[in-house]
Amino acid sequence: MIRRFGLQGDEQADLTVHGGAKKAVYVYPSEHYDFWKTELKRPSLRWGMFGENLTTEGLLESTVHIEDEFRIGNATLMVTQPRFPCYKLGIKFEEMEMVKRFEASGRSGFYLSVLEEGEVGAGDNIELLSRNTSSPTIADVFMSELAEG
Repeated sequence: MIRRFGLQGDEQADLTVHGGAKKAVYVYPSEHYDFWKTELKRPSLRWGMFGENLTTEGLLESTVHIEDEFRIGNATLMVTQPRFPCYKLGIKFEEMEMVKRFEASGRSGFYLSVLEEGEVGAGDNIELLSRNTSSPTIADVFMSELAEG
């Protein structure tokens, strides 16, 4: 069940930087896993390794815009921002340079806010409800914020 502040049962340790209304659900594209398997020399990365709530197909940072709206299961969600990881990603991968590598890759994934709570499950279709082409893409925001540093 996706609730206003995240997936039911999914708890974050530090709510000042994780979770909340604008970071309720973290999405990471499955397409990035082949890159990381090669980059990290780990041929068996499993879904969810980057801390994502949803591992998706077809939703890439270069094509997803801020404020795009999607229906997944019977929940309605809106794209809010890219992910900028903290040092804990390095701990998870036992690779202290992982945050820098993650940022350099441009493979950020993105956060969703919950417009309408609902149930989601593995294999649910992801339906684009509205595309906000007047807003920047996730990739644009990610690279811009990295450049500003």
